[in-house]
Amino acid sequence: MLNLLEATREYIDSFSGIRISTRPDYIDNDILNLLKKYNVTTIELGAQSTDDNVLALNRRGHTFDDIIKASDLIKASGFNLGLQMMTGLYGADFDTDYKTALDFVSMQPQCVRIYPTVVVKNTQLADYYSEGKYVPYTLEQSVELCSRLLGLFEDNNIDVIRVGLHYSDSLAESDLAHNYHPAFKELCENNIFRVKLLSALSGYSPCDITITVNSGSVSKLIGQKKSNINMLNQLGFRAEIVKDSRLKKYELLINIKDNR
Repeated sequence: MLNLLEATREYIDSFSGIRISTRPDYIDNDILNLLKKYNVTTIELGAQSTDDNVLALNRRGHTFDDIIKASDLIKASGFNLGLQMMTGLYGADFDTDYKTALDFVSMQPQCVRIYPTVVVKNTQLADYYSEGKYVPYTLEQSVELCSRLLGLFEDNNIDVIRVGLHYSDSLAESDLAHNYHPAFKELCENNIFRVKLLSALSGYSPCDITITVNSGSVSKLIGQKKSNINMLNQLGFRAEIVKDSRLKKYELLINIKDNR
């Protein structure tokens, strides 16, 4: 750690700060005082879950209490706090994962990352999977859950800086449960708009509509391979898209042009 931090010294004036990630049980005042000397500004914790049973089953080596204590120390020392969670761990379900997200909100981090669990070869989790002891979320289930979590964090002004694992050939080849997707966040954002569209148009007969969204959200509204537009077409709605930079990222307005 010190070798890596020392390597930054000659460049210290070239950037605003250093972001690091570590385990919740590795944080104490001595470590924080040391990190402050090296211009570390953001500390992310690999919390993964706030359910002690899930943490124990997955041999994380820390507890929810460790997460709370570390988060309080980090914020009290003036660092930005980031929290990382994993959905679909061994022993977890939608309820425990959503509870983890709610616990994160209560700790008010500056940012979060959401990583769906992927079963890879030559791991204990792979053995549990092959034995039928562990049933991972399908890709569709992960998208459904993580799109809800994404909306929850956004609604509470917590920056979601990553959803899904970075792509690598080895990861794609080792995915035993076939629930990994390289554009996972895009799928979640597509689903956020899909749910909003279906809710807003419930009860309306097929007609022409105008959908107004933030200019940066047009592709998210349209959906991967035009999935959301195709859905609207199948339901009989012909949509015109209008851009409005004043709207929030996941906000949309629908005008019913003709409901004959």
